[in-house]
Amino acid sequence: MIVVDTSVWIDVLNGSSSPQADRCVELIESGEPAALTDVILTEVLQGLRTEREARIVERHLRDFPILRLEGLEDFVLAADLYRSARRAGVTIRKTLDCLIAAPCIRVGAPLLHADADFDRLATCTPLRIWGG
Repeated sequence: MIVVDTSVWIDVLNGSSSPQADRCVELIESGEPAALTDVILTEVLQGLRTEREARIVERHLRDFPILRLEGLEDFVLAADLYRSARRAGVTIRKTLDCLIAAPCIRVGAPLLHADADFDRLATCTPLRIWGG
């Protein structure tokens, strides 16, 4: 299973070509296991312009496995990730990135993204990045 980040879903939904968006489309078309997290679902839906668009996209995204933040352990893990990055001299700009990373780490799923914060986070935590 590969978790697809908001940064990639946005490109896919906008029809923008990038290596990550192209890989996401390949995953979907081939039936390979693509997933998202509950936080990613929220980020994608809040960025849509109309209620109609949001409902359509929500229906489609619900077809994918959605990793959920589970109990306080995932929130504690997210805080640990943030502190680990800070100790390593790495600045993570958004707490939500750590909340996205936590369930990915818990299940061992790599993250397909277009957000440099995840690359930085992966240098000092167990987060796995999809590398092709």
